[in-house]
Amino acid sequence: QVQLVESGGGLVQAGGSLRLSCAASGSIFRINFMGWYRQAPGKQRELVAAFTSGGSTNYADSVKGRFTISRDNAKNTVYLQMDSLKPEDTAVYYCNAVISQGLGVIRDYWGQGTQVTVSS
Repeated sequence: QVQLVESGGGLVQAGGSLRLSCAASGSIFRINFMGWYRQAPGKQRELVAAFTSGGSTNYADSVKGRFTISRDNAKNTVYLQMDSLKPEDTAVYYCNAVISQGLGVIRDYWGQGTQVTVSS
């Protein structure tokens, strides 16, 4: 099994910054994909930012230039630096990882979610 532990959410005023972190631990052979999704009330979950297995990054158009994803491979941890936050960034943010666990086993894992609230 793999656990994803998130931290760093909270309440911030518009224009402010927050940094989320997600640490993966457990039975990990290789991390194929790791990133952040978010879900606002009444909306579908959407990709915010992620690293693919090739090492490239993807960002939602709505966060380009404001959010930066980074990682520490030694710690199996990804970070999401969120700057110039807007009220529309308010959502529960979820860490997601697709992990190879050896012997051909590949599983999809989700964190518990962390609330980000941006006040106007």
